[in-house]
Amino acid sequence: MRQYETFKLKFKGAAPESSQAAVNLEAAFTVGEETVKVKGFYAGDESYAVRFYPVKPGCYTWKVTGAVEAEGKEVCDAAVYPGMVKAEETHFAYENGEPFYPFGTTVYALAHQSEEIIEQTFASLEKSPFNKVRHCIFPKHYSYNHNDPELYPFEKKEDGSWDVHRPCFAYWDHMESIIRRLGEMGIESDLILFHPYDNWGFATMSMEENLVYLDYLLRRLSAIPYIWWSLANEYDIMFSRTKEDWYVIEDYVAANDPYHHLLSNHNCMKFYDFSRPNITHCCIQTPAMHLTGAMMERYGKPVVFDECEYEGDIEFNWGNISAFEMVNRFWKGCVAGGYATHGETFWSEDEVLWWAKGGVLKGESPQRIAFLRDIISELPGALKPWQEPIYEDYGEMPDNGTFEIFMALRASLTEEERINLEWKDAQYAGHIEDEVFLKYLGNQCCSVSAIRLPKDHTYKVEVIDVWEMTRTTVYEEAKGKTMLKLPGKAGMAVLATRVE
Repeated sequence: MRQYETFKLKFKGAAPESSQAAVNLEAAFTVGEETVKVKGFYAGDESYAVRFYPVKPGCYTWKVTGAVEAEGKEVCDAAVYPGMVKAEETHFAYENGEPFYPFGTTVYALAHQSEEIIEQTFASLEKSPFNKVRHCIFPKHYSYNHNDPELYPFEKKEDGSWDVHRPCFAYWDHMESIIRRLGEMGIESDLILFHPYDNWGFATMSMEENLVYLDYLLRRLSAIPYIWWSLANEYDIMFSRTKEDWYVIEDYVAANDPYHHLLSNHNCMKFYDFSRPNITHCCIQTPAMHLTGAMMERYGKPVVFDECEYEGDIEFNWGNISAFEMVNRFWKGCVAGGYATHGETFWSEDEVLWWAKGGVLKGESPQRIAFLRDIISELPGALKPWQEPIYEDYGEMPDNGTFEIFMALRASLTEEERINLEWKDAQYAGHIEDEVFLKYLGNQCCSVSAIRLPKDHTYKVEVIDVWEMTRTTVYEEAKGKTMLKLPGKAGMAVLATRVE
């Protein structure tokens, strides 16, 4: 046993006579004065399994009761792996304290493809900057995604309906192998538990069936550290579910996950209620990257733009933005301390599009996202939104009374009015106290600009071209309002690092 890694126990035993999902099997793990109870599961082939995730080193005693009776001791060695990713205020960190900056991608039906496509996907991921993958438990039926998978999560009843009490063990073994392989590559699985794009009946299961499915999933997967729970993809267009239904599902997942993985819910049109205590971060679909600061301020939680449209060339407006625009949105979200998720939708006659099935990455954005990830990872901490004091310049105007009225008007805006104003007034900028200031000009095509730094310190100032992936030092020592000569094109950023 090792801290922050899955510990497994396996036993032989007669197959359950009734439900093979909701079996009577429980284990208690005790270290010192602390005891954690977990549910075991039936793994098929007359075998039972218990998984445990130890967060403390030490000598554990364990006792298994129910369908199998057993007990023993196990020494848990200190961690090598950094642990599970957790939310810390508006950012993420591993359990050992190391920061985690999610640079994700989307491959919805990854586990439901042929072995050839799966291998192509892993080969592409190995060369990519992505450390989180959004993918689904259930297969997906949608444009460019019409294939029936070989395996499904459950076996069928005689009438052809799904029997949630009879898991398909080959399916779960396969899904688990995908998750573990991603984890070994340093990639988190953002697992989508439900979605509306269904041709098989999974989206319309009863609440009772939903909870049996979730019970088995949590028994089997919750001890794996590199998993996030996404209650749904586009929860608000699963029209058979009410808001209250989602709260039941959310509460069930939170109550039955002994290790409290990251948990959120993804929207189509209406954001989920991220203020709910179980919800660890804001998972949002929108290209409105200027919302980063407002969302962080409102919820006090990390903000992840898990769908900000895709680099590609298909007919849907969400699937044909340019590579530059994909990179542009990453920068807009990340400089203020938010996070973004990549997707790729280039038309292909064989319908193997990355966002749906994986395969081979074709776009120009991943290498530039890698460049951004390197910059963010090199910083001495996590960024917070920075409101650059640009309006101080107005004080240089002769009519100071007008300036004071203007500032008073801005201060009087309601939150909704301020958010509505931000689309044109947005400042894509972040800081780490007075140590680092990072400003992104986005679509502005400036030949001259400025960055307004504190006057009581000096800073090294670099101009960054996000498309050409260059960093040019323009000042070794600067302070206060610092003028910049720029190439008059979009996609320029300014990084100021304190030197004294």
